[in-house]
Amino acid sequence: MHMNWLGVVVAIAAGMAIAGVWYGRIFANAWWKLTGVTPERSKAASRQNMAQLLVANTVTAVGLAAVIETAFMATGVHSVWLAVVVGAAAWLAFSATTLLQHNAFELKPARLTVINGAYQLVLFLAMSLPIAAFSSP
Repeated sequence: MHMNWLGVVVAIAAGMAIAGVWYGRIFANAWWKLTGVTPERSKAASRQNMAQLLVANTVTAVGLAAVIETAFMATGVHSVWLAVVVGAAAWLAFSATTLLQHNAFELKPARLTVINGAYQLVLFLAMSLPIAAFSSP
């Protein structure tokens, strides 16, 4: 199996950017309110959180690259659309279901589950695009 590492690196960068925009601009106030995390506490933990985010995004990008390449090899189809379908299926099978279970048992607000679940879907789809684009047929 051949994995294009440039696509993985671009996917990681895309993931970091999406997290910054999603939780820093679009949903920051709602997320702080729903989680009870104050902006001050969030900023104080920022360095540790960014390191963890980088590790998580790296693992996600490498995992998606492996699964997308496997799908390309198994089907003989090399397309961005197949990569997007694989990304969506991976999100649904692993990310969305796990988040839903945890938030339900932890009695988290449904709106928080939607915000975080939608973020993860956007993340998986956005990472799938450069992985497919930089992958060679």
